[in-house]
Amino acid sequence: MDDKQNTTTRSPNEGEGNKTAAREYNEAQKRFAQSGKVEEKAREAEHALDGPEKDALKRAEEVGKRHIAGEDPAVTREK
Repeated sequence: MDDKQNTTTRSPNEGEGNKTAAREYNEAQKRFAQSGKVEEKAREAEHALDGPEKDALKRAEEVGKRHIAGEDPAVTREK
């Protein structure tokens, strides 16, 4: 077996589909969902959209949306 096929060697770069990062992200999301703070953070985000951060948040959203292939058709947009 050559080095490219050796799956037992630990590499700091897992490449595309980084399982370690995905697992850590999923665990953090689960902890947050179970923390009881979801509603509180949702209210904070809603207030931020109506506050002085509104313009900066809208610009950030526009920048992020420039990089998407397409929006989920299940998402409805208010205009």
